[in-house]
Amino acid sequence: MMERMMTGRDGMSGQAAALLDMPLADLLAAASALRDEGHGRVQSWSRKVFIPLTQLCRNLCHYCTFSQPPRPGENVYMTREQVLAVARAGRAAGCTEALFTLGDKPELRFAAAGEELVRLGHASTISYLIEMAALVRDETGLLPHINAGVMTREEMAALRRVSVSQGLMLESVSDRLCRKGGAHYRSPDKEPAARLETIRLAGELHIPFTTGILIGIGETRAERIEALEAIRDLHQRYGHIQEVIVQNFRAKERTVMAHAPEPDMDELLWTIAAARLILGPQMNIQAPPNLSAADFPRLLSAGINDWGGVSPVTPDHVNPEAPWPEVERLRMATEGEGRMLVARLPVYPAYAQDNARWQDKAMVRHILAHADAEGFAREDRWSPGIALEPRITRPSTLPVDPRIAAIVDRAMAGALLDEEEIATLFSARETDLEHICDSADALREQVMGDAITYVVNRNINYTNICLYKCSFCAFSKGDKAEQLRGKPYDLDLEEVLRRTREAWDRGGTEVCLQGGIHPHYTGETYLGLAKAVRAAVPEMHIHAFSPLEVSQGAATLGLTVEQFLTRLKEAGLDTLPGTAAEILDDEVRAIICPDKLDTDQWLDVIETAHKVGFRTTATIMFGHVDTPRHWARHLIRIRDLQRRTGGFTEFVPLPFVHMEAPMGLRGEARHGPTFREVRLMHAVARLALHPHIRSIQTSWVKLGEEGVKACLTSGANDLGGTLMNESISRAAGTQHGQEMPPAAMEALIRSLGRTPRQRSTAYGAVAQPIHDRGMDAAELTPMILTPPRRRQKEQESLAYAE
Repeated sequence: MMERMMTGRDGMSGQAAALLDMPLADLLAAASALRDEGHGRVQSWSRKVFIPLTQLCRNLCHYCTFSQPPRPGENVYMTREQVLAVARAGRAAGCTEALFTLGDKPELRFAAAGEELVRLGHASTISYLIEMAALVRDETGLLPHINAGVMTREEMAALRRVSVSQGLMLESVSDRLCRKGGAHYRSPDKEPAARLETIRLAGELHIPFTTGILIGIGETRAERIEALEAIRDLHQRYGHIQEVIVQNFRAKERTVMAHAPEPDMDELLWTIAAARLILGPQMNIQAPPNLSAADFPRLLSAGINDWGGVSPVTPDHVNPEAPWPEVERLRMATEGEGRMLVARLPVYPAYAQDNARWQDKAMVRHILAHADAEGFAREDRWSPGIALEPRITRPSTLPVDPRIAAIVDRAMAGALLDEEEIATLFSARETDLEHICDSADALREQVMGDAITYVVNRNINYTNICLYKCSFCAFSKGDKAEQLRGKPYDLDLEEVLRRTREAWDRGGTEVCLQGGIHPHYTGETYLGLAKAVRAAVPEMHIHAFSPLEVSQGAATLGLTVEQFLTRLKEAGLDTLPGTAAEILDDEVRAIICPDKLDTDQWLDVIETAHKVGFRTTATIMFGHVDTPRHWARHLIRIRDLQRRTGGFTEFVPLPFVHMEAPMGLRGEARHGPTFREVRLMHAVARLALHPHIRSIQTSWVKLGEEGVKACLTSGANDLGGTLMNESISRAAGTQHGQEMPPAAMEALIRSLGRTPRQRSTAYGAVAQPIHDRGMDAAELTPMILTPPRRRQKEQESLAYAE
């Protein structure tokens, strides 16, 4: 019986009796174990503001002080300005949730409510609520969560368009409590059938929903179990109940139940534990910490995994006598019980990762703006491309999770981590995060030593005209896309060669040639470019042509990829950039680049390049619609290819810059990875790719100086290229400039107490005279962006090479 109960799938028969008879200590142990199975040691909470739109209510609950009659001279409803003032204060304090709480249908009881609604231009409280929720969303970006009582299907559907989640406490399924003398007497909206129907409608409408029970208002333990089972049954049918609250009655002055006894802590713990056993390991169960005063840490022993909403700005208007605990106090108490405090959104992670099912389209962009890759709240407002603010870190008191420690040990010993293990590393936070980064850095020192390498190179993007419509790309333009950011261009060959010569004169050892897939380009275009650059500056290393360009060039000439790569080698190409990889998982590629090479095609081009004798880089572009599981699959595919060919020189994490990317502008992507995720990508790559790929590069263009410093102490060993002209990230909105000269790179490296070493593209040594030339380079001359012309570029380049 116990095993069946702990799965949360057992039926009614025998379960209530088993719970009622179980010793409290055994019940708590079973509930905690079940919670840990479903949630590990993450204890979530939501940073919110409380917006009591109206405190009028038609119900007369005997314990409630939230409901207040109209006061002469005062508004019945919060004004637009009052609502915005609270929301803006919450935004300034880092909140993500705007909790709208109000009484049920006050216009049905109070004439003043109806009259004020008419002045506001609304026929009902719900209509005004819809306007205010939309206002808060659009003006502040906060995510509305709605507690508006019993509603119709139409009202809930309308609110779904302006909120991310809704809630209604079931409280109890006891009809007794609605009779005379009961806590819900003369409260028509507290009829259990009406509340159950509202919860059911939420399931039909795919609304992430919060509900729960209120204990100590006259119900029995058996009735609590019956209420919890009713919630469980609705969730099993619709999958929509994201959270169940177990709330304890608190007696309040000036209420009918002012002198009623409150449930003690053991009674509350028993009920929470029973909820966990009935609802199972995955359910999110919370108990409000402010209603248990100094004893609130004990709630963790009963199997809760969430503290609910805690406000740094507004009081708990339902329980004004019980102030929220300070967040730092909450964190310390949580860590004291061996758990980790993690901020969430009002919509829980599992629902925030499936917006197509659970959200109206109007709400998706707002969720993505606040979410990290797991669906929790972003730690701050930083995004790749923006300067990183100084960070104050508070050491965690938690020990390292033994499971994460074991995975790290396996990786450092050279074991092949599987998808689950790598995804687990990507979920790390606080102590676990630091352990992974410190371990990756120790492994970097062991494998690569103290040096931080860089290459003096120049990016030459010869055209920004592209046939493809990748939703993450702000660089490429259509052939006639004058209205887009920046104008389309197609460089004259002489401009490409001028930039190559200038790069050599400035100490450059590499030119990186990449561009859009121009509709007029063929394989001869790429062959001609390679030949012309080789003829113009024979000593220059040519690092050029993404797998997509190689595939397209081969197709235009009727050649196999291998045949075309062989011709490129003969034309003077030295190495290939492993770009256009994005995420090597077709689930993601179908969203961000559906017309591009699929995963197998990209891998095939790169493997063929290695077979022909080319070395290539490997990249990942992460932080948009992807998840840690996608990152794990990407790393495994890169690692397995490297084990077959040994052709990768380095792995390059490229954080998604969202500001000007089409999918960013449309609100279809997150705001890039969080800084925690950036650090983890470099550190986990070092561990998961060991010992097969030795060099991990970090991008100063996307992360800036402070960002790359953190990554260079988290497993990365290479600072990439000086670039001279960076166009692609700049088009997406990064603020970090177009060039980091060698002197600046070396100063950055020395500031970490490490040794700078200029390298070649293939990680060889660079002659001292070349290094000196780069350290004393002249200023770059202005670039010339040739407007597109109807011509065949390969004819021009081949003629020049000949």
